[in-house]
Amino acid sequence: MKIGLLREGKIPPDRRVPFSPVQCKIILDTYSDISISIQSSEIRCFSDLEYQKNGVSIQENLSDCDIIMGVKEVPINMLIDNKIFLFFSHTIKKQPYNQKLLKTIITKNIQLIDYETLVDEHNKRIIGFGRYAGIVGAYNSFLAYGKKSKTYDLKSPQFLIGKKELERELLKVQLPKDFKIILTGGGRVASGAVEILKILNIQEIDKEDFLNTNINSPSYVQLMPIDYHEKKDGSVSSKNDFYDLPNKYRSSLLKFCCRGDMLITGHYYHPNSPILLTKEDIQSRFFNLKVVGDISCDIAGPIASTIRPSTIEDPLYGYNRFLGQEDNYMKDEVLVVMAVDNLPCSLPKDASSDFGNVFINQILKDLIEMGPVSMKGSITLNGCLTDRFKYLSDYVS
Repeated sequence: MKIGLLREGKIPPDRRVPFSPVQCKIILDTYSDISISIQSSEIRCFSDLEYQKNGVSIQENLSDCDIIMGVKEVPINMLIDNKIFLFFSHTIKKQPYNQKLLKTIITKNIQLIDYETLVDEHNKRIIGFGRYAGIVGAYNSFLAYGKKSKTYDLKSPQFLIGKKELERELLKVQLPKDFKIILTGGGRVASGAVEILKILNIQEIDKEDFLNTNINSPSYVQLMPIDYHEKKDGSVSSKNDFYDLPNKYRSSLLKFCCRGDMLITGHYYHPNSPILLTKEDIQSRFFNLKVVGDISCDIAGPIASTIRPSTIEDPLYGYNRFLGQEDNYMKDEVLVVMAVDNLPCSLPKDASSDFGNVFINQILKDLIEMGPVSMKGSITLNGCLTDRFKYLSDYVS
């Protein structure tokens, strides 16, 4: 089997890779019947020479490869007929901007395995860059507070060598004793954010203490969906009921935002779920947030202050609570919003190595044998949609 690693072709370019040079060597040493080739790239976070030193050949044409791997969507002109491709296709929600991509993949008889669709026996996602989205997103949230409060100044993460330097930079953070943080979600993104909170020695408290107790040291509460939703009719809420019938619920996140100083979002938002923070919520005279670190970054979605994505180079913007529009975040009535939609790209080497470790340990053997995980994760096969993804038929027809 020959694996080919693509040069990222999407604009703007992404510096991440599926495997680091050292991980490629581990694969080659472990599996004697596997070879790896890579297309030359000047933007990749690891150099061509680093790959060559670890046994990877550099070649432009990957048509002799059995499996071809990238990170972001592969441009149509880089697709090769009758191959197995792995990348984040962003098609499973019927994203209109990638409709032509999926139609072409079917026409070219490509087996598309999307990293996002690789799940275990419990249908839980196996791999992604969520952890580093959480790490960088939480870091940027504290960067935002430092600028808003004028109490400290953190370096932008893209100028840091890696996670270790990021951790050292956090030593600059100074928070008021009664500073309270809300973290939503319980997946990889939220777990990455918790890593930053732990480095800062911010104590976790339960939701009752968060709402009702004055704490004399910086603290955070981690909320699951059932914690910030309530039944419209006032009856007892339950997790399963919420997931089955979200239209019977409304958000209760405002009561936490009236007691907190910073919101970090690590939740997954389903379009049928209630809006979490409306414009009216943010206009409430009891609303207390200064920073919204919206890692989830759903534009015009559950968080009204997230009106556009920000960028790695310029991660912050202001949202005027009362005007409902962008404004200077140094003003008192203006929230500072962090809504970067490609956060892991700020630490591409660390994020790539973390991704590659999971792939090698949990997916690679299954992929070689084309086992159940790989087959279940295949969106297309033999020129057709697989059974799991037949719901995309109208999208590609």
